[in-house]
Amino acid sequence: MESTRLDKVNRLLEKELAEILRLETAKTHGLMLSVSAVRTAPDLSFAKVFVSVFPSDQGPEIVKNLNKQVSGIRGALGNRVRYQLRIIPELRFDIDDSLDYLERIDELLKK
Repeated sequence: MESTRLDKVNRLLEKELAEILRLETAKTHGLMLSVSAVRTAPDLSFAKVFVSVFPSDQGPEIVKNLNKQVSGIRGALGNRVRYQLRIIPELRFDIDDSLDYLERIDELLKK
């Protein structure tokens, strides 16, 4: 039963964080940012957020900036989910490099 609850919380956080980041990055042209996955600790105290960045060469810089602004993002998230969650987890952003990995495999298979 707990895994079902965590899945629901992960989906909620993914949806709301994607909307928050979409609004934040709407001002920057040529940058696309998406939340690919959220993994929450069983006690809801910590959440690891995986983001995909396009163009991918700017990924480390964008994730570094997101981790610097984590308190503001967490506050905005708290305002959006305050009626669904009692505890807003601490956030940490990481790069989801699965697309780069798929491109690399595709290149190797074409050789």
